[in-house]
Amino acid sequence: VQVVESGGGWVQAGGSLRLSCAAFGSLFSTNVMGWYRQTPGKQRELVVSITSGGSTNYLDAVKGRFTISTISRDNAKNTVALQMNGLKPEDTAVYYCAASSSRRWWWGQGTQVTVSS
Repeated sequence: VQVVESGGGWVQAGGSLRLSCAAFGSLFSTNVMGWYRQTPGKQRELVVSITSGGSTNYLDAVKGRFTISTISRDNAKNTVALQMNGLKPEDTAVYYCAASSSRRWWWGQGTQVTVSS
């Protein structure tokens, strides 16, 4: 499975960005995709995840501002998007997409999100 992210970039506080993530390859029908973020010197934290059944789990700090959605799911490709509104400087981080199935994890290379005040 190969995980590829797109989107990210620079935005002023209060602005919006959209991240996309595609997992190429065969995931079992029961799987989870999500976004994590990391800043220098800190542990990687879960921002939001979504299961193949549509259940979501958001970090409290992003609730009401970020929305994850499933764009497509099939045997060869699973795609999710993360809409980030009302961005704050503290949202600045490298955002990583992850896909999980059958207790295995695959990670993207990360994309930088920078929010200036």
